[in-house]
Amino acid sequence: MRDALALAVEAAGAGDVPVGAVVVADGRVVGRSANRTVRDQDPTAHAEALAMREAARTLGRWRLDDCTLYVTLEPCAMCAGALVLGRLRRVVFGAWDEKAGMVGSVGDLLRHPRLNHRPEVQGGLLAEESGAILTEFFRARRPA
Repeated sequence: MRDALALAVEAAGAGDVPVGAVVVADGRVVGRSANRTVRDQDPTAHAEALAMREAARTLGRWRLDDCTLYVTLEPCAMCAGALVLGRLRRVVFGAWDEKAGMVGSVGDLLRHPRLNHRPEVQGGLLAEESGAILTEFFRARRPA
């Protein structure tokens, strides 16, 4: 999660919403990314999706069923859907997202009983640190 936090800080420095994500398999990082929606002008360039793409390339397969994703913010609907489709074993996130989070805040796509795959979920890991990066990012962009 510390690596994901460092990636979130990197995203903030580039003007993107500060979210970082790391995919781990067998104790090694196989995918990592920061949000790139602004840099790439791509609404789908969320940290989770990009980290999963890199992990799939690294491992040479789309099924990431032995992988854990560490991300600094509760995944949105798009990313939660991608996590289910990628068959990730486990998802660990930092800050809760009361406006768009789909792992318990607004909804809970990852644990929906009708889906064929439901990853293990742990929320709140380093939540204060993750939340502080986001709070500072948005505070700096709002007029006083």
